[in-house]
Amino acid sequence: MASGRVTTLEFLGGELRRARKESGLSQEDLAQRINYSSSLVGMVEIGHRTPSQDFIARVDAELAAGGLFERMLNLVRADAAPPWFREWISVEKEATLIRWFEPCLIPGLFQTEAYARAVLRGGGLLRESEVEQRVAARMERQTILSKERSPEVVVVVDEAVLRRRVGEAAVMAEQFEHLLRVIELPHVDLHVVPAEIGMHPGLAGPFILAKMPDGGEVLHLDTPLRAQITDRPEDVDSLQRRWESLRGEALPRRASRELVQEVAKSWT
Repeated sequence: MASGRVTTLEFLGGELRRARKESGLSQEDLAQRINYSSSLVGMVEIGHRTPSQDFIARVDAELAAGGLFERMLNLVRADAAPPWFREWISVEKEATLIRWFEPCLIPGLFQTEAYARAVLRGGGLLRESEVEQRVAARMERQTILSKERSPEVVVVVDEAVLRRRVGEAAVMAEQFEHLLRVIELPHVDLHVVPAEIGMHPGLAGPFILAKMPDGGEVLHLDTPLRAQITDRPEDVDSLQRRWESLRGEALPRRASRELVQEVAKSWT
């Protein structure tokens, strides 16, 4: 059951609505003045869409808010990830190597907004404002792929990941277009375990191994409730062995890219 508390995104939206009305503006008026659609203004006001930095800068200027909405947007972003996940976000930012296996979904670091939104809406357990905040957190995490010292990211996915429809066909087409761009990055590798392999060790569930600057490893295991994060040597060793087994079953980089390109055509 969804929580009854007001999220920071809903609070921002409520304050925007109040400030707009105090200025004597309709949603259409404000939309025209900041050069955005009235539907987006409405979505932001009810907490169903996280506004961009540009949107907020224009609102601040138009409503003479003195940077109030920019400060609230910073709070929205800080509050976007669930508390139990924030430790892992810190690990990702420091990691020099990330090894990630996914049997069901496109990894979060590679997801588009629309795909992430469809995934997070899928269970029907989150309010729309909570979905939006988590989408924002996921997009913020992806900045590690473009920073000056990006970690090496090696991902192995089961072929079912590529063929599972998440959202509308247009969502999948956009996701594959994005995925093909991401895997061309020099520090990103994607490998696919083909369906013909059948049973393999990765079907037990997704996991991530992150190598830290001091050479230590931290692992992330997902569950329906929350992530498990640990650096226990015996757990790390166990997942390293599983990782090596999966890499052995997966297609090489070029063959994996060709398979992604082939499947992409089925979503257009």
